[in-house]
Amino acid sequence: MPRVLVLLACASLILSACFPTGQTAVSRIGLMPVLDGGSYSTGGGITVAAEIKPLGGMTALCGVWAESARQSVFTKGKAAQVMGSGSVYLGDTVLHRGLLFMQKATPSDSYVGHDAKCVKTQRPWQVGDEKQSLKIRFPRQVVHREVDDFGGMSMPVMFRQTGPGA
Repeated sequence: MPRVLVLLACASLILSACFPTGQTAVSRIGLMPVLDGGSYSTGGGITVAAEIKPLGGMTALCGVWAESARQSVFTKGKAAQVMGSGSVYLGDTVLHRGLLFMQKATPSDSYVGHDAKCVKTQRPWQVGDEKQSLKIRFPRQVVHREVDDFGGMSMPVMFRQTGPGA
């Protein structure tokens, strides 16, 4: 088993040279990803599974996202807006803003073992980082609003963070 760990560490160092800060790599989601997300006011929602890993002395953020198969016509195609507004915090510090780098997955009860895209952040990896709390945050937002024939506004379609929503 120690030989496997050494090989994984070497592979991580080699990959880190190929992926400067901000570029993506691919990894598998581990056994304890953080799950969060939200729901649309018209039904359906988004779930994000994320984790951090060391990558060449820096912190890599890895994750996947899924959206509900059943949702309102008003929310179709709005996931990019929502994912783009998301942030991940490590403790109380913003680790990365914008989650568009993440790979889309099929909704599931568990995302363990899913292929995930990782982005190398500007934060150096520190001993104990794996024990810090990772938080996924989405701002409450209007994803759709219609104007009726008389110039009045209809009720807006909102996205708000409610926990895993897909």
